[in-house]
Amino acid sequence: MSRMGDVLAGFHAAWEFESDSVLIRFERGIRTPKLFQALGERRIPLGAIAGVTLTRGKRGTVVLHAEPRPGADPLMEAADGQLKDGCDPYRLVLPAEREVLAEYYADELRARVAELGVADRGPAERFLVDAPSVPRAFKAYDAKASFDGRAVSFRWFWTGASSAKWKAGDQTFPVADLTGVEWRSPEVFEGHLRLLRAAPPVAQADQDPAAVVFGLGYGPVHESLPFAAAVLAAVRSAGGAAAVQLNSGRRDPGEVAERIRHLGELHEAGLVTDEEFSVKKAELLAEL
Repeated sequence: MSRMGDVLAGFHAAWEFESDSVLIRFERGIRTPKLFQALGERRIPLGAIAGVTLTRGKRGTVVLHAEPRPGADPLMEAADGQLKDGCDPYRLVLPAEREVLAEYYADELRARVAELGVADRGPAERFLVDAPSVPRAFKAYDAKASFDGRAVSFRWFWTGASSAKWKAGDQTFPVADLTGVEWRSPEVFEGHLRLLRAAPPVAQADQDPAAVVFGLGYGPVHESLPFAAAVLAAVRSAGGAAAVQLNSGRRDPGEVAERIRHLGELHEAGLVTDEEFSVKKAELLAEL
């Protein structure tokens, strides 16, 4: 492996190579993605890396990508593939003139990962990367969500919460009663954060007292995703009420049908364009 303390600096981040890990320090600046600024820095043990690639990027750049091992990082497990490339904390974008240097570090990382035999062991049995620290809180469209490490609380906003949530009252969920977290990015149609329990969830997140919904300016990625990751890590650590469930990637057909119906109403009202309607409908059907 490289000498301890070697640093490779790119756009928005610098990777410091240690004997058993990579320390990623994210820049703070107006052009740095807000998620990176919120994370600050992250130490990635080599055992949490499944592979390393180096590819050509856009506009004279190269991209060094440490592919996270499934189940090793609560942040990436909560994200469930929904992060855009520009917000992927495992991608380091560098000027093309540093390609030779980047290839050197990529080869070094590949060799070390191969020595550990990580790629042959499959998903990690436990989280190897630290979760975002607690306490955490953020404002969703219909509630303020807070987490103190032991329980998640939802305090409803009278301007946004549905009547079903008002009737249920403010909610507190001990970590021990949860089985997982479902995070749907606020950058897509009807994003939300739902707490999973042994009982089946209510179909619509805006009617589910165990969920908060996102909206324009509410529940942004840099606030809601670290929150979801922190809760998920706590659930895994506590053992939960059952085996931890992540985003399954498959939705109940009835829920999908209801979402398509609602999308159609927005389309008929002129609030969604033909292209947006077609794209989102295809995305929803793909989740069946």
